[in-house]
Amino acid sequence: MVLGESINISLDAIRANKLRSALTLLGIIIGMTTIIGMQSLVGGLQESVQGQLSQLGSNTFQVQKFPVIHTSREQWMRLRNRKDLSLREYDALVDYTTLTKQVGAEVWDFGNTVLRYGDKKTLPTFSIAGGTTEFMENNGYLIREGRFISQVDVDHNRKVIVLGQDLVDRLFEFEDPLQKEIRFNAERFQVIGVLEPRGQSFGNSQDNLAIIPIGVFFDLYGEKRSINITIMAKSAEVIEKAIEQVIGIMRAVRKVAPGDDNDFEVFSNQTLIEAFNNLTKYVRIAAIAIASISLIVAGVGIMNIMLVSVTERTREIGIRKALGATRHQIMLQFLIEAIILCEIGGVIGVAIGVGIGQLISAISPLPTVIPVWAVFLGLFFCSLVGLFFGIYPATRASRLDPIEALRYE
Repeated sequence: MVLGESINISLDAIRANKLRSALTLLGIIIGMTTIIGMQSLVGGLQESVQGQLSQLGSNTFQVQKFPVIHTSREQWMRLRNRKDLSLREYDALVDYTTLTKQVGAEVWDFGNTVLRYGDKKTLPTFSIAGGTTEFMENNGYLIREGRFISQVDVDHNRKVIVLGQDLVDRLFEFEDPLQKEIRFNAERFQVIGVLEPRGQSFGNSQDNLAIIPIGVFFDLYGEKRSINITIMAKSAEVIEKAIEQVIGIMRAVRKVAPGDDNDFEVFSNQTLIEAFNNLTKYVRIAAIAIASISLIVAGVGIMNIMLVSVTERTREIGIRKALGATRHQIMLQFLIEAIILCEIGGVIGVAIGVGIGQLISAISPLPTVIPVWAVFLGLFFCSLVGLFFGIYPATRASRLDPIEALRYE
C-alpha cells in the first residue's frame, strides 16, 4: 500500500466520523491556539519594547533609585528605604566622569495639575518633567518648533516650558504656541518649543508631556524627591566602561561599603530588554505548559478513538491482510491516520491563534507578531503526539490474526 493511498484511506475514515473526530481535536486546537496566541502577543511586545528603547540610543544609560521593572511588592518595599538620588550625585558625575559625553538630571510628576491658556485647559493626565539641557538628547526627543531649554534657562530658573504635541493640540488648536504664555500652578510660563511627535508606546501617548527647567520644578513641587540621572557615553564601544566608572563614583558619593550591594539602579537599553525578556519567558513557559497539558489530554483521546477505530474496522483489517497487506502496512495506515488527525487540529489551532492575535492587535494598542518558528514547532509536536499516541492502536491493529479478524462481526 503506497503512502498516498494510506493518506486517502485515513482522510476517508476521519470524514466518516466527523463529530467524533471534531471532539477528539478539541485538545489539539486549544493547545495550538494557546501557543500561537501567547507567542504572538509576547513577540509583539518584545518588538515594541526594542523599538521604543532604540530611541534612547546605543550609548545612553540611566541611574535611578528603583529598578524600572519590579518583580514583586516585597522587592519594592525593601528598596523604598534607599536614599533618594539628589543633585549632589549628578554634580559628582558631571565633575568626575571621563568616558561620558554629557550627564543630565531629570525629575518627574504625573497627573497632579493642569495647564491653562485662555479658556482652554488640559486634562490632569499629562507628565511634567523638570530637566537640564541634556534632557532632550539623552531621552531621544527632537524639537519640531522653537527651541529646547538652554543652560541660561536652567541657571536663572526661567519659567519657560516645552510642550508635547498632545498638549499643543489641546491648548492651541488654531494658534501658533510659540511665545504664548500659559498658566501652570498659578504661575505664568512662556512656551519656547514643541517636541517632535513620538506616538504611542504600550497604549500611552509619548506626546502628553511638558518639560520645564529642573530648578523651577523643585520650586513648584519641592526637592524631597529622587531624581533620575541620564548619561550619554562618548561612544557605544565604551558604554560598559562608562557604566563601571559611574557605578564607582556613585558608590563613593553615597558611601556604599565595600561588598555591599548598590543602593541605586543602572540600566541601559540592553539591561531593560534583558529584564523584559526575563519576565516574558515565564509567560512563554506558562503557555507551553498549558499547551502541553492540552496536547497530552488530546493524545489520550486520540489513542482511545484509534482503539475504537481498530475495533470497528477489524473485519476490514482481516480482508486487507488476506489480500496480502503486511503488518508494516497496516501499522503505517493507522499511524498516518493518527498524525493527520493531530495535524488537522494543529492547523485549525494555528488559524484561530493567528486570528485572535490579529483581533487583539486591531481592537487594542497591544502589538502582535506571528512567530513562524512557533507555528512549525507546534505542528511538529502535533505530529509527535499523533505518532506517540498512535503507536499502540496501530501496533494492535497490525497484530490482529487475519482469520480471527475475518470472523469478527
